[in-house]
Amino acid sequence: MNRRYTEEFKREAVRQVLDRGYSVSEVSKRLGVSTHSLYVWVAAERRTRNGDEGDAVQAMRQENTRLKTELRRAEEERDILKKAAAYFAKASG
Repeated sequence: MNRRYTEEFKREAVRQVLDRGYSVSEVSKRLGVSTHSLYVWVAAERRTRNGDEGDAVQAMRQENTRLKTELRRAEEERDILKKAAAYFAKASG
């Protein structure tokens, strides 16, 4: 029998597996869904979530690179200021 499930039903079933830690077989028995269907829904949601996480990870890497560059520049400026302070300290003393 081919049953049609609403998107909300599918999301809730997947949420029980991914977010609440229930097994696919447990959720499928409780909800009356085939394990195959639930595995397909879970796999699709994982791909969606990984895509979102991939974007977040990429954004974090870009921010990390930007911050490292900024830190390097600040360290160079600090070193220049240290040398200038030492030079003027010697010159005045």
